[in-house]
Amino acid sequence: MVKNFFDTKIEFLKGVGPQKASLLNTELGIFTFGDLLEHFPFRHEDRTKFYRVSEIQEHFPYVQLKGRIVKKQYIGEGRGKRLSAQFQDDTGVLELVWFKGHSWIDKSLQIGATYVIFGKPQRFGFKFSISHPEMELVTAESKPQGGLFPVYHTSEKMKPKGLDSRGVAKLQRTLLKDAFAKIEETLPEYLLKQHNFISKAYAVGYAHFPKDPQTLEQALNRLKFEELFYMQLKVLAQKKQQHTKQFAGQVFAKIPTLNTFYKEHLPFDLTNAQKRVVREIYGDMKSGIQMNRLLQGDVGSGKTIVAFICMLMCLDNDAQACMMAPTEILATQHYHGLKEHADKIGVSIALLTGSSKTKERRIIDEELRNGKLKIIVGTHALIEEKVDFQNLGLCVIDEQHRFGVAQRAALWKKTSKAYPHILVMTATPIPRTLAMTVYGDLDVSVIDELPAGRKPIVTQHRTDANRLRVFGFIKEQIAEGRQAYVVYPLIEESEKLDYKNLMDGYESICRAFPKIPISIVHGRMKAEDKEWEMQRFVKGETKIMVATTVIEVGVNVPNSTVMVIENAEKFGLAQLHQLRGRVGRGGSQSYCILISGDKLSKDGKFRLETMVRTNNGFEIADADLKLRGPGDIEGTQQSGVLSLKFTDISKDSQVLQLARETADKLLDEDPKMEKSEHSIIRTQQAFMAQKKTTNWSRIS
Repeated sequence: MVKNFFDTKIEFLKGVGPQKASLLNTELGIFTFGDLLEHFPFRHEDRTKFYRVSEIQEHFPYVQLKGRIVKKQYIGEGRGKRLSAQFQDDTGVLELVWFKGHSWIDKSLQIGATYVIFGKPQRFGFKFSISHPEMELVTAESKPQGGLFPVYHTSEKMKPKGLDSRGVAKLQRTLLKDAFAKIEETLPEYLLKQHNFISKAYAVGYAHFPKDPQTLEQALNRLKFEELFYMQLKVLAQKKQQHTKQFAGQVFAKIPTLNTFYKEHLPFDLTNAQKRVVREIYGDMKSGIQMNRLLQGDVGSGKTIVAFICMLMCLDNDAQACMMAPTEILATQHYHGLKEHADKIGVSIALLTGSSKTKERRIIDEELRNGKLKIIVGTHALIEEKVDFQNLGLCVIDEQHRFGVAQRAALWKKTSKAYPHILVMTATPIPRTLAMTVYGDLDVSVIDELPAGRKPIVTQHRTDANRLRVFGFIKEQIAEGRQAYVVYPLIEESEKLDYKNLMDGYESICRAFPKIPISIVHGRMKAEDKEWEMQRFVKGETKIMVATTVIEVGVNVPNSTVMVIENAEKFGLAQLHQLRGRVGRGGSQSYCILISGDKLSKDGKFRLETMVRTNNGFEIADADLKLRGPGDIEGTQQSGVLSLKFTDISKDSQVLQLARETADKLLDEDPKMEKSEHSIIRTQQAFMAQKKTTNWSRIS
């Protein structure tokens, strides 16, 4: 875009001035012509149809009507005061209501004048009303514009100054008259022809004011592609850069210990998915290039044994391995799970957490430095400066979205003959489109089958009224020698309320099961008390564990067959799926019971129905993506990657695939963008870097 014009302060646009400019600055962050042009509508409304009052029905989302204002009056006093106006056409009357900003509306409303109004109808008895409608006075000179009409974000403070959505649209029209000819192309000519894209100028113009649905689709297709294309160029360039001598990795080709473990000590056959993933990782580890791989696997799919096999690849080549987990509970669980295997083949392993005693830490630090200790499992304690290695060969990071960039980077700085190989593990299934976007610079491996003998967990939804039946079912399971979890939501805004809800729930469970030993675990407990309660449950000394979501990851009790989730509607889909994964780890049939109130929101109902319908983590992740959007999926909000203006990752996977393939091919043919036809790309990349629209440094 021509720099000087688009850097012009917004107050110099015709129709703005200092007062409106101040509101645009503070309310929408619009300071320049360029900022306004990039304030795109969040939807378009079809204004081609005019309804009559008699045609309105309750389920209509929005209606457009033409008629006269015949009367206006104030109703109520004080805070409840509102302005009411009677709107009439030749078929009936409806009420227009304003609860805010009524003084300026009152001044502008003309009795007897004809208006076009637009808004959401609501029924009260036999009459309809519309609150805060959009209004346009019909005069001899003005003709109401039909077609697709843009709807812009504004605020209540802006509306009295004529900066409602319609007012913003008017400013956009004014700006576009001058701006259109100055909007420069940002994609090479051959890409426009290849994909049949319209120019950047027309794409921007039609994104605001399309002629029809077809031109809107053309504009959005072009803008989505561009947005994703430049993102993928950045991500793939990073990835290709990592696969150079600069990021050489240690070569782990000898694997005698691994072969011995595989043939003589592996307690079960690996699934085909696990075998495939091990082959992919071994290919990386012997390549001489640093591995950066994301290992996705549903809860219980066997990621930990794969991680152990990868660690053995290191040990056979005079290197050490570490595994970092986000909580002490999870680190301790991993340690015990790995120690069982390590002891069989005489491999030294230790646990390092914030609770480790000073004497233990001293021994661990010394043995890591002299190479005697081969595997270390721990929490953030691993990244402390005093913890170092003789030769760190592999870092396994579990549930990586819970770690900050600085924390992860600290591991790379430990003593190593080359950058350590990185294996990032997550049990939060990520849809393929999101993985390509957020983890585009990592190779992705997926364990997409459960170990043999695992029975699918039966999931049921029950309301509060069925609580006694649920308690009866828990008693039956305990009588058969099983154990159960009862989990309460953790709502961060109110720690005291969380604690109260948990304690109330604990007391009611104690009353319902007077002769059954019960554990309780929550975030306020000291680490040692938490661990003691956990161990009582693991050993079977207690039969029911009442907990907050602190057990979302980390507890592995194969004897547990029931997971009861209270107030299930307050949990996200990913969290519900994680919690459900705490059961179903043995050979017995397991159950997840979701308890909710009678009244559910549309989204709440959808989440619970999805959980009942499927155990497939990737299907659940897709549903979560559609429901919440990518910005809320765990770990992506802070990455900054998904500040996308046009793209919906859950719906635009084909555009993403096209953008990725195009970027990949272009980087293969011209990695430094030296060809003359790519000068346009260099210019745009420089412009984007200057604006810093996306915080790429946050990608793992």
